[in-house]
Order: sequence, then structure tokens, then C-alpha cells
Amino acid sequence: MTGRLDGAQPYALGLFRIVVGLLFACHGAVALLGVLGGVDGKGGTVATGTWPNWYAAVIELVGGSLVMLGLGTRAAAFVSSGAMAYAYFKVHQPEALWPLQNDGEGAALYCWAMFLLVFTGSGAFGLDRLLSRRTAAEERRPADKSPVTA
Repeated sequence: MTGRLDGAQPYALGLFRIVVGLLFACHGAVALLGVLGGVDGKGGTVATGTWPNWYAAVIELVGGSLVMLGLGTRAAAFVSSGAMAYAYFKVHQPEALWPLQNDGEGAALYCWAMFLLVFTGSGAFGLDRLLSRRTAAEERRPADKSPVTA
């Protein structure tokens, strides 16, 4: 049974990455685009350039989209994890010690989920994997050794 589960690991990791990236990107879309009710429940958005909300929303939308696609997964997940660590310690943790008390569960979970992706990579179904295969195939292809004629 362990062998079967180990064989499915890249696919489970790929699905995990897609779901986490999609949900993370939705948070950014709510704040930047006003979709899904927006920040005020009426389609409102955060003001452009406001610290830290607008910058966090950009990181959420762009980072979540990249993670979801599996493109630059490790770098996008690293930046996203750091943004969520900042959100937890600067916004939530001063309210109370535990995430259940300070409404910081989301920030803590996204921080650790993205941190995990920094080390595991994109798994299956990611553009990173597709691009690395294509690059590896091109490197293995023998170079044309015919002489150049004028």
C-alpha cells in the first residue's frame, strides 16, 4: 500500500498546489478586482498602493496564480509564504497569542502550505515540470555536426 501511495505522491502534491494556489489567488482577486463580493461585500476593492493591504493582495493574486499554474512555484511560494508570515505576526498575532483567538488561521495555514511548496516544488500537472522536460529533451538532442557551407 505504501508503494502505491508513494507512486501517487506527485499527483496528490500537484492537486494540493492547484487548490492552495487557486484559493490564495481568490483572496487577491477579492481585494484587487472586487469579485466574490469584494472587501466590503458590495464589490469594493482596496485603494491602490495602500500599505499593506494592496501589496498583500497583489502578492496573493500573482503568487497564487503562479502557484496554481505551477510556474516558478518555488519562488512564488517563497514570497507568498513570507507575505503570510508578515500578515500573521503584524496583523493577527498582536490581537492574541493563538490563531484561533486572533483570526489568523488562514494566514498561518497559507504560510505553512506555501512554505511546504518551496521545498517540494510543483509536483505533477505543473508548467515547471513541463518546461524542465522540454529543456532536458533539447539538451539530449544531438547537435547537427554538418559543416556550414557558403
